[in-house]
Amino acid sequence: MASNILSIGQSALAAAQAGISTTGNNIANAATPGYSRQVVVQSAALPQNYGYGFLGQGTQIDTVKRIYNDFQATQIRATQSAKSGLDSYYAQIQQVDNMLADPSAGLSPALQDFFKGVQDLAANPASVPSRQAALSAGQSLATRFQGLNDQLDQMNQGVNSQIASSVNVINTYAQKIAQLNDAITQAQGAANGQPANDLLDQRDQLMLDLSKEIKATVVKQDDGKYNVFIGNGQPLVIGNQTFALKTTVAPTDPTRTEVAYATNGNTVIMGENSLTGGKLGGLLDFRSQTLDNAQNALGRVAIGLASTFNAQHRLGQDLNGNLGGDFFTVASPRVSASTTNIGTGALTASISNASALTASDYRLNFDGSNYQLTRMTDGAVTTFSAFPQTIDGVSLSLTGAPAAGDSFLIRPTVEGAKAFNVAISDTSLIAAAAPIRSAVISTNTGTGSISAGSVNAPPPPNANLQQPVTITFTSATTFDVNGTGTGNPTGLVYTPGANISYNGWSAQIAGAPASSDSFSIGPNTGGVGDSRNALLLAALQTSNTLAGGSTTYQGAYSQLVSSVGNKAHELNVSSTATGNLLTSTVQAQQSESGVNLDEEATNLLRYQQAYQAAGKVMQIASQLFNTLLTLGN
Repeated sequence: MASNILSIGQSALAAAQAGISTTGNNIANAATPGYSRQVVVQSAALPQNYGYGFLGQGTQIDTVKRIYNDFQATQIRATQSAKSGLDSYYAQIQQVDNMLADPSAGLSPALQDFFKGVQDLAANPASVPSRQAALSAGQSLATRFQGLNDQLDQMNQGVNSQIASSVNVINTYAQKIAQLNDAITQAQGAANGQPANDLLDQRDQLMLDLSKEIKATVVKQDDGKYNVFIGNGQPLVIGNQTFALKTTVAPTDPTRTEVAYATNGNTVIMGENSLTGGKLGGLLDFRSQTLDNAQNALGRVAIGLASTFNAQHRLGQDLNGNLGGDFFTVASPRVSASTTNIGTGALTASISNASALTASDYRLNFDGSNYQLTRMTDGAVTTFSAFPQTIDGVSLSLTGAPAAGDSFLIRPTVEGAKAFNVAISDTSLIAAAAPIRSAVISTNTGTGSISAGSVNAPPPPNANLQQPVTITFTSATTFDVNGTGTGNPTGLVYTPGANISYNGWSAQIAGAPASSDSFSIGPNTGGVGDSRNALLLAALQTSNTLAGGSTTYQGAYSQLVSSVGNKAHELNVSSTATGNLLTSTVQAQQSESGVNLDEEATNLLRYQQAYQAAGKVMQIASQLFNTLLTLGN
C-alpha cells in the first residue's frame, strides 16, 4: 500500500511539475508574436481493484495542447489581408492626390496663367512683350504637364520595384511554411502524434505574415500539413512543395512589371484582378484603378488642349501675314503588339477627334475571323471584321496578317502630357489676328452692314481663303458674288443675317442694302493690331471642348482631381473601419488564445501548492514504509 501511495504522489508531483513548466513557458512567451497559450491536459490513471473496491492510481498527463481557434485565425488572416491591401493602396494614392490637388504645383495655376497670357495678348496683339509673355506661359504650362507626368512615371517605377519585393517576400514565406509542414510532420510522428505546439504557432504566424502580402486560403490536410492557395486557386504550398511566383515584363508594355506563376516549366501571367488583398493586391489595384487612369486623364487634358488650341490657332494670321501653324505639339497614341504575337499584323492609331477621347486604354484581340476591341475601364466590347475603324475619337488601321490569338494594347492618351510642348519659339508666329477682313464700300447708299467674317473650321485645304471677294447687290433682294474660287454666282437671294460662305470663310450681311451696294472680303493686310483670333483662343478656356463637348480643360482636370481625392477618402475610411474590425477580432482571439499574466500567476500558485501537496504525499508514503520496516524488525 505504501508503494501505491508513493506512485500516486509521484504522478501528482510530475503533473504539478508539468503544470509549473507549462505556465512558466506561457509567461516567458507572453510577448512572442503568434504564441498560443498552452495548457496541460491530464486524466485519472486507471484504478486498481482491491476486492473491496477500486482505488485510484494517481494521474497521467495526456498532452500539452495550445488554445487555438481555427475559425478566429481564418477571420484574422482575411481581415489582415484586407487591411494591408487598403493601407498599401492608400499610401500610394495619397502621393497622387497630394500632387494633383496641390494649389501651387498642380496643373490649375499653370492653366490659368497661360490663358491670362493669351488674354493679355488679345489686349495687345502688336506688343512683342505681350506675345513673349503668352509664349513663356505656354512653355510653363508644358513644363507643368511634363513634370506631373514624370512624377507619375516615377510612381509607376516605384510600384514595379515594390511588386518585385513583395513577390520575393511571398516566396520566402512559402518556403518557410513548406519547411515547417515537414518539420511538424516529423516532430509529431516521432512523438506518437503529440502536437508540436511551438512549430504550429510559428507556421500560423507565417500564414498571418503571408496574409499581409497577399490574400491566401489555407486547406488543412489530414496529416496536419497546410496547403496554401492564392489568386484563382493557384497553389503556393502543397505539403512540402512550393510553387514560386515571379515577376516578368508585360507582353504589351515593357515599362510594366507583371506577376507570373511558374508551372510545368511555363510562365503564366496572373491577371491583376485575381491577386487581391495584402500589400501586393493593393499595389496592383492602385496601378490599374488609379495610376493608369490618372496618367491617361492628364494626357487627355493635354491632347485636348493642344488639339483644340492648334485648330483655332491655324484659323488665325501671324505677324508675317501667314496663316497660323500648330502652337503645341500633340502626342500620338501608343500602340504595342504583344510579344506573344505570331502573325505579321501591324496596328497603327491616330487621334481623329480629341473631344471624343476617353481616359481608357483599349485591348484589341483577333480570334481568327473577327476583332474584339475592349475598352478597359468598363469592359465595353466592340466587334468588327475589317479596318479602318474609328472608336472614341481614335482611328485604327491594320496592315499585314495577324494570327488567331494575336493582341494589341492601345493607349491613346498616355503620352499626352509627356509630349506636350510649345511648337514655336518666334513670337511673330503667334496667329492673333484673323486672316480676312470685311469692308463696306464707301459709295453704298443703303443701310446694309457686313460682319467681320470668320474662318470656318477646319481650315480650307486650298489657297483661296485670302483671295479678294466682292458681293454686289443687283437689287434690294438679290446679289452677285465675284472672286477666285467662288464660281462667280449671280442672282442670289438675300436673307438678312444669313451665312454667306466661300473659300473657307463665313460672313453675314444685315440691314437693307440698296441696288449697286457692294461689300468686300479679302486678306487682312497689315492686321498687326487685329486680335480677333486671340480672343477666340482665349475663349477656349471656358468652352466645353472635352468629353464630347461636355466640359472645359479645367473641368476635365478637376474631375481627375475629384476622382482621385474621393477614392483616397474612401480608402481612408475603409482602412479605418477594417482596422477597427481587425483590432476587435484580434482581441477576441487573444481573450481565448493569448497569455493573461494575472491568470498565469494564479495557475503558478495553484501548481506550486499541488507540487507541495504531492511532495507531502510522498513524504507520508516514505514514513509509512519506514514504519513497516520497523515493525518487521
